[in-house]
Amino acid sequence: MEQYLEYSQEVRDAKINDKPIVALESTIISHGMPYPQNVEMAREVEQIVRDEGAVPATIAIMDGKIKIGLSDEELEKFGNSEGVAKVSRRDLPNVVAMKKLGATTVTTTMICAEMAEIEMFVTGGIGGVHRGAEKTMDISADLEELAKTNVAVVCAGAKSILDLGLTMEYLETKGVPVIGYQTEYLPAFYTRTSEFKLSFRAESEEEIAETLKAKWDLGLQGGAVIANPIPEEDAMDESYINGIISQAVKEAETDKISGKDSTPYLLGRIKELTNGKSLDANIALVKHNARVGSRIALSLEGKIEKEV
Repeated sequence: MEQYLEYSQEVRDAKINDKPIVALESTIISHGMPYPQNVEMAREVEQIVRDEGAVPATIAIMDGKIKIGLSDEELEKFGNSEGVAKVSRRDLPNVVAMKKLGATTVTTTMICAEMAEIEMFVTGGIGGVHRGAEKTMDISADLEELAKTNVAVVCAGAKSILDLGLTMEYLETKGVPVIGYQTEYLPAFYTRTSEFKLSFRAESEEEIAETLKAKWDLGLQGGAVIANPIPEEDAMDESYINGIISQAVKEAETDKISGKDSTPYLLGRIKELTNGKSLDANIALVKHNARVGSRIALSLEGKIEKEV
């Protein structure tokens, strides 16, 4: 496995010096927004992680290697390239073998983070059960990965384009804990709450770190969702954004958009219908997640025994 992993100098130094590392996905760079805004956002998020005392590891597939951390030049190249593959679990072997340029989703970022012995991963929102999945069976691979891969995911809940109720039922069936960070209700990405009450609420990063340690010490395989609401000042009006989402979902159905194309289509259409306000909210929640995730990583460091 090690022949496929390539660490940035910053991440390599962090491992030598036992500094906490926070994994970051790359799909948000390649498929989330245009250049150069995507690269600027990625650099800002990485700097937030550093400012909190941790080390960022943006993960991507380049030149037949799984890059655990990107240099500034690699980040620039990645953000400015066309035709970047969106890589899920099923795609990973081919993209690596064919030396394609690939962006990691939540699923593949979790897989690669576990390979690199990184327990903390920060993203915007996880995938889940799509609306109408009872007919289409359109369910994100993120949920299966959370059930078996030992990485904690800090997010602003599941993307609100999904069926949040069915997503929560799926996670419960798979035994994945969803921990609300200073909240009793599942955040809905663009908004701070939803109708779905959570089983666990944590008031501090230390409390979350202790819960993760206990989970993995007990040999309970799989990750955990740390549901961190978007800051109040950045949240969107619930009725407004829900109306926009409903319109975008109907348009996707009309255009027969499905599978892994549905999420980028819906997020892009929502951005257009909100005149960019949804993207501003998306960037704000990712930055907030980076702060909280880095603090949890600091609390977690030293609690988890790693193989030598």
